[in-house]
Amino acid sequence: MSVARGTTPDGTADEAQAARWVQGMFGRVAGRYDLLNHLLSFQVDRAWRATTAKRAEEILRRPNARVLDLCCGTGDLMLELEKRRRSFLARGSGGEASVAAPSPLVFGSDFCHPMLVEANRKSGRKRARAAVFEADALQLPMLDASFDLITVAFGFRNFANYRKGLTELRRVLRPGGMLAILEFSQPPNRLFAGLYAFYSKHVLPQVGALISGSSDAYTYLPESVRKFPGAELLAEEMRAMGYLNVEFERMTFGVVALHIGRA
Repeated sequence: MSVARGTTPDGTADEAQAARWVQGMFGRVAGRYDLLNHLLSFQVDRAWRATTAKRAEEILRRPNARVLDLCCGTGDLMLELEKRRRSFLARGSGGEASVAAPSPLVFGSDFCHPMLVEANRKSGRKRARAAVFEADALQLPMLDASFDLITVAFGFRNFANYRKGLTELRRVLRPGGMLAILEFSQPPNRLFAGLYAFYSKHVLPQVGALISGSSDAYTYLPESVRKFPGAELLAEEMRAMGYLNVEFERMTFGVVALHIGRA
């Protein structure tokens, strides 16, 4: 990947430092993360996650599919996936699985403990059949070919090493499985890109700092998006790492892109 090897927060010198910085930063904003996501995206983030879950329905319909939402944060996408999967199984679409079974339908993972606390609390309120666990995305405590679907929503660009991340996710995907990466991107339209850049540089950091109390978090966010590879480059890298039938679609004028690849 020619643009960036991994995230590079200011003041970090290597991958270990970058990972610790990102982990600490998300820990500081976990309590206000949902509010800021919805506010700063004008609620459009809900539609982005819903679209991601819809694209994954062919896997969610499989009766024995194992699903992992990686970098799950406070659990919004994890719970959307769980809701859809539970609905399919309840209607009998795809198999004989029992909705009364105690085992979880979907797993969520993050390396930031405060985020997982929020995700677990939210999952409990919704009585979701989902389970969360703490893990580093670059070293997952899973056997090879463990999951049929892996999703990553707005977490991939925070990886300390993008290639290592793609390799690790490929390792734990089952043959025929799907990886879905929902991530911020660079709008291809120059006019809209200029407006988006102004909003990201001048509005987002001030509002984010005011509400979260963490100025570095919402200064990092637009900078990390600027450094992150464009949609075409990420698709190329996924192909180079062994993913099949790689495709992507832009949403909201290219502010985000959803990449799909198969094992």
